[in-house]
Amino acid sequence: MQLIFLGTSSGTPTRRRNVSGLALSLRGGRDWILVDCGEGTQHRLLRTPLSTQRLQAICISHVHGDHCYGLPGLLASAQLNGRTAPLSLIGPASLWDYLQGVIASTALHLDFPLHFLDVDRVPAGLEIGGFGISAWPLSHRVPSFAFRFVEASVPLRLLSGRLERDGIPRGPLWGALQRGESVQLPDGLCVDGADYTRPAWRARSVVVGGDNDCPDLLGEACSDADLLVHEATYDEEIRVRIGPEPMHSSAARVAAFAERRGLPHLVLTHFSPRYQKGGGRGLPLARLEQEARERYSGDLWLAEDYDCFELDRNGRLQHSNLLR
Repeated sequence: MQLIFLGTSSGTPTRRRNVSGLALSLRGGRDWILVDCGEGTQHRLLRTPLSTQRLQAICISHVHGDHCYGLPGLLASAQLNGRTAPLSLIGPASLWDYLQGVIASTALHLDFPLHFLDVDRVPAGLEIGGFGISAWPLSHRVPSFAFRFVEASVPLRLLSGRLERDGIPRGPLWGALQRGESVQLPDGLCVDGADYTRPAWRARSVVVGGDNDCPDLLGEACSDADLLVHEATYDEEIRVRIGPEPMHSSAARVAAFAERRGLPHLVLTHFSPRYQKGGGRGLPLARLEQEARERYSGDLWLAEDYDCFELDRNGRLQHSNLLR
């Protein structure tokens, strides 16, 4: 499972960071899903191996501009590049109103079907791009959501010892059982593939949160999750100084939640532009990292644009950056 961060800044871009965008895919496959699409996201894609032709779904957490202003341009470019395959769009109902307004006022024409799913009504069992997708409401100034992505098609492994013990002959019967089918044996007995198979590995799961001032709302969504990606717009001191109105989380709040839930991996993102790596003229980004590490003992990362994270089948998270 692969995650590529296309933008990690909150509100406005900086010289180092674009606004929100995250690409998610199953390693080895070209199909992918986009979570949020801030202005300039399509420019970030130009320096990745991702193609809008293989984009399967766009999930928009909420309608603030730093999460959705890049959507019309990305769709227009997909059209100009010859896309014809259907594309799913998941987000709040107001997102569709916004997009229809842009289409009507700019004569944007799309030759490919755009299937909109209201995030409040995501059907159970929704599967797109190799992932099972569910949505979870958060707390923000406008309706905001997190998305949970679970690997949907883990291959089955045959329990050969059990098959041999029960005298089931090798050959086509084993193949059918490995596909999870029920088969009839030569003696007339019917057996079920579920009794002779196990998943080859545990399905991996990632939770990606939109803007949210209450990480505890993700308790159920994070059950058995391998990785949480969540905004950490401020450090706790700045959050208290600004007051509750922006309705964002601090690194301290998210880290404490991840520790309580026993999450093995945490990636923080969506940093206020006031924080700069190395300090510069702003606050040092190390403030966020320090307060998170004081509260979380797991594998912690502060995302940068073009960071690429690989979650392997054993639940290990590996990091690289596409520009280095």
